[in-house]
This record gives sequence, C-alpha cells and structure tokens, in this order.
Amino acid sequence: MNRRLRTILQYLFFLGLGIFFAWLSLKNLDKESTERIKTAFSNARHWLIVLVFVILFLSHYIRGLRWRLLIQPLGYSPSRLNSFFAVMIGYLVNQGVPRLGEVVKCTVLGRYEKIPVEKLIGTIILERIIDAITLLLVFGITLAIQPDLYTNIIDTFFNSRDEGTAKKTSYTFITLTMIGIVVFLFFVWILVKKKTFRDVGRILKKIGLRIAEGVGAIRHLKKRWQFIFLTVALWTLYFMGGYVGFMAFQETQIYGVREAFTVLSAGSIGMIASPGGIGAYAFMIEKTMILYGLSQPVAIAFGWILWLATTAVIIIGGLISFVAIPYYNKNRKLETVRPDTL
Repeated sequence: MNRRLRTILQYLFFLGLGIFFAWLSLKNLDKESTERIKTAFSNARHWLIVLVFVILFLSHYIRGLRWRLLIQPLGYSPSRLNSFFAVMIGYLVNQGVPRLGEVVKCTVLGRYEKIPVEKLIGTIILERIIDAITLLLVFGITLAIQPDLYTNIIDTFFNSRDEGTAKKTSYTFITLTMIGIVVFLFFVWILVKKKTFRDVGRILKKIGLRIAEGVGAIRHLKKRWQFIFLTVALWTLYFMGGYVGFMAFQETQIYGVREAFTVLSAGSIGMIASPGGIGAYAFMIEKTMILYGLSQPVAIAFGWILWLATTAVIIIGGLISFVAIPYYNKNRKLETVRPDTL
C-alpha cells in the first residue's frame, strides 16, 4: 500500500474514532441535561480557566527546555525560545495530521538552529520513550492510591446505573473477555503479517532495549538531574491542569489529588486515542468523573472544557509561534552581526 495512502487511512481511522467518542459522550443528552451543562458553564469560575491556560503554556515551555537538554549532548545548544516555538508548532500540526508535527518541529528547529534534522528525530524518539515510562509511573501511582479503581472502572464502563438490583456483569467474565480479544487480535496480527513467535520475541526484545536506552540516556546526560527535575515539573503541571480545573466548577470543588491523578491518566489515554484528543479526551474525562459520582451533564461539561482549554492553548500558541519565530531569529541575526560591524 502506498505510504501516503496508508497515512491518510490511519488519520481517517483515528479521526473517525474521535468523532465516535464525541457521539458517545453527547448522544444521551436531553433538554434537561443540556440546560444543566449551560448552568454549569455559566456558574463556573472563569478566571480559573485563565490559570489553566497559564499552566498549560508553562508545561509546553518546560517541554521545550527538556528537549533542549537532549539536544545539547549532540554538540548543539538551541535557544530556549526557538525550542518552545518549535514544540508549539509541532503540536499545532499534530492537531491536523498526527505524528507529522514531530517531523515539522524538528525541521523548524533544525532550520533556525542549523542542526541536522535526522539527529533531532533521534531525540524525539528518546523523548517518546521517556514519556511512556513516566506515563506508566503515573498509572502505577493512580492505582496504588486507589486499590479499588479497576473494579470501579469496569462498573462505570460496562454496567449501567439503571440496572437497579439486576445482576451485574461479572468482573471476571469481562476481564477474561478483554484478554481473549487481545489474544485473538494478536494471532490475527501474526497471520496477516506472517510473523513467527521468534519475530514477536525480537519485537519485544527491541521494545525492552528501547526502554533501557531511554533510562540509560538519562543516566548519561551531563545535566541528568535537571532533566529529571524538568520531567517531574512537566507532569506536575499536567496534573495541576486537572486539579485547578476542579476548582472552576462548583460541583467539582470536592475533588482532590486522587481524582486528579485519575483525570491525568484517563486524559493521557484520550489524547493518544484520536487526533488532538478530539472526542476521546472529553469522553474519558466524562467517564472518569461519573466514576466519582459526578452527574453526567456536569461530567460532560468538565471534560469538554478541559479539552477546549488544552486545544485553545495549542492553537493560539502554535499560531503565535509560526508568526514569532522568523522575527525572533531575524533579530538574533542582527544582534550577532552588529558587533562585527563596529
């Protein structure tokens, strides 16, 4: 299959998945629920949404600083602002074409900082591995502070609240069914791709080596403690985005650290599931908040307002970066040329 056609089909699939999640989130809304959503929006403390904007912008700036630390061992030291602009431009492109943004941000930074793009691509792969490891740690913390979370998730996603005293679906049956589906898809993949178990072993070994590479890269960084600090700061800001979001609605002010960890975990899955998290992010947050007893209309409003804030920051920041980066670098050139002319 043509590579471009495959990319288009993948994009359409994930976009369709996002639209499907959006439909799932909104399909049961009636007039009363719509009014409750409007009331939740109108009664919200809107100034806190501004604070969420600031937190998200700061998180993207820190991501740029952290990326810069990965680039420095290659013998280059890009400016902080160029790193930030490139990150924002990459996120903006990802809203339209997933994964293309990673290439674009490397191309943009490489152009203005005279760094070979292929070297920057390597740092992106490494960054993805480190983020995957960090996300697993977040999942682990989320489950560790809420041991009964798994059964509650199964109950929320697979059992209706309207069942009353009717017998609910067995958690064991659901778990075994999910495992069975995964195993079935695994064997289908082997048959379609004509792979052997030895090939699967090589793939798993390669994944293990990538993870070891990510951990090892941090260990060999000259500024590894600064890198670790920025990683913790980055994910703390992601966490704070949801935590401050709780304070924006009267109905969610009762929630705290445990719920914010679950929102961070669920939101991360939603952002991965569809381009820019459209539909999927709000759906995952909605289901998460219903899990903690929040009414569905307010849960829908909360999920969509967090997604809108995240998306607005990327769109606004990305567009500003597109305009600002050439002017910023033009001024940098003038500043470096001016002393030589004296």
